[in-house]
Amino acid sequence: MPSSEPASRRAIVIGGGPAGLMAAERLRAAGVAVDLFDAKPSVGRKFLLAGKGGLNLTHSEDAAPFRSRFAERSTEVGRWLDRFDGPALRSWAADLGVDTFVGSSGRVFPIEMKAAPLLRAWLQRLRASGVRFHMRRRWLGWAEDGRSLRFQREDGSEEQHQAGAVVLALGGASWPQLGSDAAWVPMLETRGVEIAALRAANCGFDVGRAWTPLFAERFAGQPVKPVALNFAGRSGRTFRRQGEFVITATGIEGSLVYAASSLLRDEIAEFGEAQIELDLLPGRSAEFVAAECARGRGSRSMSTHLKSRLSIEGLKAGLLHELLSKDEYHDPATVARILKAAPLKLTRARPVAEAISTAGGVKLEALDDGLQLQALPGVFCVGEMLDWEAPTGGYLLTASMASAWVAAEAAAKSLA
Repeated sequence: MPSSEPASRRAIVIGGGPAGLMAAERLRAAGVAVDLFDAKPSVGRKFLLAGKGGLNLTHSEDAAPFRSRFAERSTEVGRWLDRFDGPALRSWAADLGVDTFVGSSGRVFPIEMKAAPLLRAWLQRLRASGVRFHMRRRWLGWAEDGRSLRFQREDGSEEQHQAGAVVLALGGASWPQLGSDAAWVPMLETRGVEIAALRAANCGFDVGRAWTPLFAERFAGQPVKPVALNFAGRSGRTFRRQGEFVITATGIEGSLVYAASSLLRDEIAEFGEAQIELDLLPGRSAEFVAAECARGRGSRSMSTHLKSRLSIEGLKAGLLHELLSKDEYHDPATVARILKAAPLKLTRARPVAEAISTAGGVKLEALDDGLQLQALPGVFCVGEMLDWEAPTGGYLLTASMASAWVAAEAAAKSLA
């Protein structure tokens, strides 16, 4: 049952992801009665999925480079991080009994490399503090009175609730099967809230010329490493970084691609395609590669020659065959050039539902400094449903929880 507190002294949080849970925690810490509603049978589903390969909580970067990761929204997100940043998140996890460590890339992980222990401890603390959870309750918007919130139960029946403050933590549109289906967009638009179109972020891309069936069947799912990705956009934006990515049946994805995905996505949206270059031998100079390719190989095949002189085999050898004609493959100068700058045309970002996260959402200009909707006083928005984006590396989770911290503080003050 919902709290018996008068509605004017109660808060409702809608959405059980990390941002919603953090909002509930901070509201309870301020003495506010909290009811949390979620459409799914359990909370934290995307959080648990993210932790399957080792939960990346935050990043150990200093404040300035950390904040720069939020690009044009770095100023606004920076204000959230003033209240709750990476070190604060690590301290928060330690208070839950979850110790963390910094990996070789600077990313921060729980020592157990799992999300489930942290989520269990968090939920125990929330329940002990008095947060009430109402599962299998899908939010349908507002009733005709404009104040009551409508929720649909699993059996199709409806219930309504009121609260002095409402925190929406409904996520974006990625992985809709886990709960973030963007069904909230028309509900807010009809109430006069400005929303930027949701787009894929941290996503894969399709290549312009499809992989041959043999290449796709043999190498889809395999990583390309080490490799450097170079991008020079027509609008002047550039990117260069070394790392690894993964071949897919239709193109490429993975950490290195995600790091450049916002630039590539915007380039495709404006010009219809994005051209990248891959350095398949980032540890070798162009002169060295050219000399090794041109070295006499006698009766050996080009494949054997490249394997013995430059360790080009397997997937990287397969990429050469995808990008070069038969005649080009046997020209040492052409092979050397492609090894250091293999051109790849990308023509489409993968669908939003497949993306790790989304860009777009409730425009920050539609909110006050406490993340309260100007069009709907008493309603606050947090997390990925806001119009900002971040690369993978712990930035998204940290800022989502930071936004919840800010909104919960403001909501609690509005109820005081």
